[in-house]
Amino acid sequence: MKKPVIGISTSIMVDREGDFAGYERIYVNRDYIQSVIAAGAVPLMLPLEDSEENLKESLDLVDGVIFSGGHDVSPFRYQEEPHAKLEEICPERDQFDFTLYRLVKERSLPVLGICRGCQLMNVAEGGSLYQDLSQKTTESLKHSQGHGPSIPTHSVKLSPESRLSRILGREEIKVNSFHHQALKRIPDTAEVSGRALDDVVEAIELKDYPFGIGVQFHPEMLQEKDEDMKKLFRALVDAAREYGKNRQ
Repeated sequence: MKKPVIGISTSIMVDREGDFAGYERIYVNRDYIQSVIAAGAVPLMLPLEDSEENLKESLDLVDGVIFSGGHDVSPFRYQEEPHAKLEEICPERDQFDFTLYRLVKERSLPVLGICRGCQLMNVAEGGSLYQDLSQKTTESLKHSQGHGPSIPTHSVKLSPESRLSRILGREEIKVNSFHHQALKRIPDTAEVSGRALDDVVEAIELKDYPFGIGVQFHPEMLQEKDEDMKKLFRALVDAAREYGKNRQ
């Protein structure tokens, strides 16, 4: 049986020093690749570029998409000016990701957004972000953990009715945390399916969509040791397999 193919959005980095100072590299962290393979699918990196025609051709090859983590989303995307604590943005990546997201939605492809990917989903659907957790009116837990990526450091309570809760078979999980921004206004097309104990949104799901989940944490960094996180990637792959069958 043909394995599903999962496209993974890529990021860009610039060498700061050495023989290749100023050299641009398109990349994705290896954890994403390993998570897709472990879940029984074939990973396909979707190179950051500005050709919508090429993106459409790339999406002809995949059965599901992961939006990876990385840069802050530009606040201009949700009609705000930059806050003093806004960190690095990448307009080129924003253009790529928002175009990719629109094309993914047009095809009803299964989608999983991780960290920035979750924030991207929220903004693309019409929501907004706290540009920094210091903007929250109540005290926050530590969401940039300062520990190894495979160590869960805080709890998330899941809505019992959510797809995520059904996938994981539980209503509370422990997650890792590497973000200084958070979801603020949630659009009508999405609903919150998980929150940290300080009320920070940790997971959303698209309404009236076959499979659309965004998580603020990094399951790809946890899945090697955490069975719950394996279940999330398997669920994406199962949805991608079904999508592939229906497309044939």
